[in-house]
Amino acid sequence: MTAKTRWGAGLLVAMALAAGGCQSIKDKRGYLAEDVLVQAIQPGLDNMQSVERTLGRPTFKSEYGEPTWYYVSSTTRRAPFARPRIKEHSVFAVNFDSAGRVISTGTTGMEQVAKIDPDGHKTPTLGRERTFLEDLFGNIGAVGAGGGGGGGAGGS
Repeated sequence: MTAKTRWGAGLLVAMALAAGGCQSIKDKRGYLAEDVLVQAIQPGLDNMQSVERTLGRPTFKSEYGEPTWYYVSSTTRRAPFARPRIKEHSVFAVNFDSAGRVISTGTTGMEQVAKIDPDGHKTPTLGRERTFLEDLFGNIGAVGAGGGGGGGAGGS
């Protein structure tokens, strides 16, 4: 091999490694839903035990109102050096009556995902803005200075 051929092969390998590192990362989280299993849950026929045998334990259960089990799954993609973004999201809900029988099922998707945009790196507060030093030293002398009343053992 000549030096030029080795240099070209090294360049080709470096380009292949660089291109491989720029691909997005796909990550599936939560319940891995099988369409056949989800469609097997029938209102009026199934109960809590049969749903758990078919789908497994739910992601979470409702705390109030009708008993409802939720099976949540999300697929995110993340480009290198970027935040993950949800590309697919689904929630399969199974509603039960008071006897534990399935009364309805439903699936929701991305339309139910709330987009939350935090306000920077600080919490907005009412009132005046205080500096770090005012927060640190602001209460010196304020403790015990307000009220009257007698104090210790020999007080009035």
